[in-house]
Amino acid sequence: MRRKGQAVSNRNIDMKRICILGSTGSIGTQALQVIEEHSDLYEAYVLTAYNNADLIIQQARKFNPEAVVIANEANYEKVKDALSDLPIKVYAGAKALCDVVQDQNVDIVLASMVGFAGLEPTIAAIKAKKVIALANKETLVVAGDLITRLANEYKVPILPVDSEHSAIFQCLEPGNKIDKILLTCSGGPFRKFNKEQLKSVTKSDALAHPTWNMGAKITIDSATLMNKGFEVIEAKWLFGVNPDRIQVVVHPQSVIHSAVQFEDGAVKAQLGVPDMRLPIQYAFSYPQRLTLSGDRLDLFKMHDLTFEEPDLERFPCLRLAYEALRQGGNMPCIVNAANEIVNRAFIDDRIPYTRISEIIAQTMEKIPFSTDNSLESYLATDKEARAYAKSIL
Repeated sequence: MRRKGQAVSNRNIDMKRICILGSTGSIGTQALQVIEEHSDLYEAYVLTAYNNADLIIQQARKFNPEAVVIANEANYEKVKDALSDLPIKVYAGAKALCDVVQDQNVDIVLASMVGFAGLEPTIAAIKAKKVIALANKETLVVAGDLITRLANEYKVPILPVDSEHSAIFQCLEPGNKIDKILLTCSGGPFRKFNKEQLKSVTKSDALAHPTWNMGAKITIDSATLMNKGFEVIEAKWLFGVNPDRIQVVVHPQSVIHSAVQFEDGAVKAQLGVPDMRLPIQYAFSYPQRLTLSGDRLDLFKMHDLTFEEPDLERFPCLRLAYEALRQGGNMPCIVNAANEIVNRAFIDDRIPYTRISEIIAQTMEKIPFSTDNSLESYLATDKEARAYAKSIL
């Protein structure tokens, strides 16, 4: 970890100081919009990015955080030099991500890094007893049992930021037993494609999501429905519900963000326009609600709200995620590792769309199953599964 000179902090002690892991991504940039709108309540105390030096420089000059981390050390000098006229500490390297979340002045850590890389910084934040606003679903996919155990041990709240899980969270009522979670899904850009059409879809086709504006990795996962599969796994750990009580519901209009059915049969849903700032802000302000600029849901314009069952034959990634969750152990970690490899390969035009699920399934069959829920075990599984998936690309 590298840094530049020590700065003297002169901060409002009543504000919530937020560390954003992944400030240059879709969630991170929208979180900064929330912070800007409520600058009397929130402060962007730490900003981090993996590789996007230009954007994090812009963000740092606008929000004047206490510290900035650029994980890719090759960009350290560029960021340090660009911010040399400001009293901002600059760090580099993966270890720095785990260090900054432990800063005694940080109140909330927004875990919005993409993929497996978000696991270790989130663990470090939990052990430092920070409130976790979780947008990095892979953390619970890979190591749900470890993360929930640590959160209980350190008495740390994990507040969901994914729109679906935030919706479920907002629907819960203390003491009311959940009978079923209804996890909504837009269906992605290929909802109406048949198997033959799916063989020829392109990266550009997959990136054209009909509802949400997200980063490339999550958009591709949404096109395969692996993103929804990961959300099923995440829901199991967040809400303590068995897989057979988590039902994916294709809802193309994306008005109902998810719903909960209680043991008496009553269903409670959260509705709204597709705007990720709402679940981000709710995680920051919970249990209170704050005003938020932007569009409002107009029910009189909602002519059709439709619902369908997902087709697990056309979208086998969702089936594979359910299978991994039912097997437990390190199987979800294997699925995530293989998925990150094939997702990148598809974006780089190295494999066709239909090979994504095939390679994930092959990796699940090859990598040894383990019930060891230690961090070391997950790191080893991730490394082995990635290597195997790369070998069969």
